[in-house]
Amino acid sequence: MTPAGTTATATTDTGTASTDTEGRGATSDGGTSTGAAAPAATGKGRPGKKPSEARPSPLAVRRRKLFWPLLAPAVLVYVVFFAGPSLYTVWLSFNKWGGAGPMSFVGIDNYRRLFDDPTFQQSFANTLWIILGVGGLTFLVSFGLTMVLRDMKGRKAARSILFFPNIVPSVVLSILWGFLFQHDGLADALVGALGMEHPPNWLGQSNIFRVIMVGLVWTSTGFYTTILMAAVDQIPPELYEDCELAGANALQKFRHVTLPLMWEVVGVCAVLWTISAVKVFEFIYAFAGAAGQMPDAGVWNTALYTYGEAFASGGVPRYGSAAASAVVMVTLVGVLVVLIRRVMRRDTVQF
Repeated sequence: MTPAGTTATATTDTGTASTDTEGRGATSDGGTSTGAAAPAATGKGRPGKKPSEARPSPLAVRRRKLFWPLLAPAVLVYVVFFAGPSLYTVWLSFNKWGGAGPMSFVGIDNYRRLFDDPTFQQSFANTLWIILGVGGLTFLVSFGLTMVLRDMKGRKAARSILFFPNIVPSVVLSILWGFLFQHDGLADALVGALGMEHPPNWLGQSNIFRVIMVGLVWTSTGFYTTILMAAVDQIPPELYEDCELAGANALQKFRHVTLPLMWEVVGVCAVLWTISAVKVFEFIYAFAGAAGQMPDAGVWNTALYTYGEAFASGGVPRYGSAAASAVVMVTLVGVLVVLIRRVMRRDTVQF
């Protein structure tokens, strides 16, 4: 083998082979180089570098060229219609503005006034009632329906009927809900059939928010039951057969088989409910409000409070206060979603 950095000449059976100063073998007289010189020279010329890394494939080059042309429109839409307005809302929450004229920077005064306002405190409490109370009752009913529908004949038809309220606009549902609970309505008839001579005033100020909460449970249960049933359908039936052989009842099947195996789906549903519950607006507005007027402040949630500050605050819009309320809503959603994901984090069960 010829040492690197020297020029040497070797004679073979087919001719004379020469090695240059870099150690690369070459033939003269139409011959071939000796087998030892070429590998040694190649290892010194490009140490540890694969050809594919040094030169990207044509497909990779085309992908790089198309990356920004394809991504830029989506980024532009996201910035213009989401990120930009969101950042502007945060900025607006630190200003006082009536919708016309210059803004005046007030710092955190909007937030301070917000948390000192009894109406916002009541609205915030109602929002928590909707998230926790209505959400808990909705999932409780959904779990019960899941247990019943799993072994029920015609469960697909029943699932469609339960899902039906989700395809009807909330305004229509709220009007229907109002007819059910009006004086001498269906609710009064049912209560009278049970022997109560004087039914409660369902739409009075002391009961109307409870009626709204029950209505939200009614409109939401079908959606989450459908999602949970889709997860239950993926569970192997052999597991339930083993439970029956072991003598487990329906509640034990749900606790030890159904719930652990659909836990991730339950977590996703909890996040979806938290996000949607904070944004409940149409049902309360149409059910409790009069024609063209806001409902009584006792049934407001933060969404209605934000609307009231921006568009129905005695003819003087307070966009800064409305923006502060919106920022509080987003913060509440973010905190609750993080908590839910942490509390419901478990190892995935393989089946």
